[in-house]
Amino acid sequence: MSTATTADGPAGRPTRSRGRTVLQAVLGLGLAAVLLVWGLPRVSHTTWGQVWQVLGQVPVSTALLLLGGVVVGLYCYTFTLTGSLHGLRHWQALIVNVAGSSVGNLLPGGGAAGLAATYTICRSWGFSRRDISTSAIVTGVWNVLARIALPLVAIIALLAGADSDVPRSLQDAAVAGALSGALLLGTFVAVLVSERAAVAIGQGIDKVLGRLWRRRSMSVRALVVDLRARVNDIVRTGWLSMTLGLVGFFGVYYLLFLVCMHATGVHLFYGQLFAAYAIGRLATAVGVTPGGLGVTEAVTTSALIAWGAGPAEAFAGAILFSVYTHLMEIPLGALGWLAWSVSPKKTPVEEAVHG
Repeated sequence: MSTATTADGPAGRPTRSRGRTVLQAVLGLGLAAVLLVWGLPRVSHTTWGQVWQVLGQVPVSTALLLLGGVVVGLYCYTFTLTGSLHGLRHWQALIVNVAGSSVGNLLPGGGAAGLAATYTICRSWGFSRRDISTSAIVTGVWNVLARIALPLVAIIALLAGADSDVPRSLQDAAVAGALSGALLLGTFVAVLVSERAAVAIGQGIDKVLGRLWRRRSMSVRALVVDLRARVNDIVRTGWLSMTLGLVGFFGVYYLLFLVCMHATGVHLFYGQLFAAYAIGRLATAVGVTPGGLGVTEAVTTSALIAWGAGPAEAFAGAILFSVYTHLMEIPLGALGWLAWSVSPKKTPVEEAVHG
């Protein structure tokens, strides 16, 4: 559809939007580069020369194992996507996952860009707007709950081991995760279980928004009630698949984290390694850089060094893990876009009905 004219006049906004997107990408990647090149060596009190020496000792077989593990982890996540979108096949879910992740990994707060990519791809396969939006909401909630649960699991792993020293940063993350998770989960469950609760929550949001935007025409109450019915159907039939998909995904990535640490000479108790992994996964939500790049490596490296790992080894392990779990998703995403371009397309449901 042409964007030459709109209700607001000549199509200047798409150009500005593209320009803003490019600017965000440049600034986000620039900040990530500064954190990696300048910040991380100072945080870890080491140099890139020492890090390259450690990375140079990683065998090719380990590199291939890590690449295969990334593919397995991404395939595990397809169970989360197929569970949230009825009719989606696993090969389609893999394309959606890698294509959306590749876009999201290039932009700060790239979740919106990844969601747009998911919408475009799924619409081309004939899925309705309602089903896609419901899937996005449900998987978003599942992902948030999983990430904020990781620090809690990490504390349990630490206390179960020989070293029960729990860093203050992890305690704070766990407490914040527990509170926000309880609030999110409580609201989500209330909306699912009780129509009265859904109406009350919708009315409450309507009142708040009504004071901010008096000319608002959308009713959040009606949206929440409608969404409740859709989400209930997805959760009732797909909760196990979505949960197992996330458990598999984070489990496989933790194994990859262990392989990276072993390959770079970081030998710590498994509970400590899981805690460092959990802190890093939580940091991926930081939106100032694409996928938390730079921030994730800094907090992971700091945690490892605090528990006794060598600075160069901890730094190298964090970098190696990011290369495979963050940067490697970009070329995999390019393959995903290529696979989508040759995949069979289908008229979207609404257009088939009203066309």
